[in-house]
Amino acid sequence: MQAIFSSLVYDADMANTANAQHLKTLREAAGLTQRELAAQIGEIHSNVNFWENSGNLPRSDVLLPMARALGVTVEELLGEAKLKGHNSPAGKLRGVFDEASRLPRRQQQKLVEFIKLFIAQNSSAHTNSQSKAA
Repeated sequence: MQAIFSSLVYDADMANTANAQHLKTLREAAGLTQRELAAQIGEIHSNVNFWENSGNLPRSDVLLPMARALGVTVEELLGEAKLKGHNSPAGKLRGVFDEASRLPRRQQQKLVEFIKLFIAQNSSAHTNSQSKAA
């Protein structure tokens, strides 16, 4: 799961206050109390309170359910600018990753291993074909 979000890099020195305010704003815009949001995502309300007050981001396994409960994308929840539509290859890949994030952890780990192997094999094949062309 971490591999999925590794491309969503943020500066750790960013003001956590902005993260906290962003989450609170999204929650209020959805018309939810902290307790209601917590119930919808299967967490205790003190966790929502912590995220809103500390500015720390929720665990990766909470991001998708929270985004759905708030009616936003994970990228919007994380404060990322809206990405291109799901018609682009990157958008399609994100859609597949969203679906994969709903699988059990063991299956997610197998996907991560497969993807890493696939990338490694194709990166070396791409490098070999470039060196032969040169």
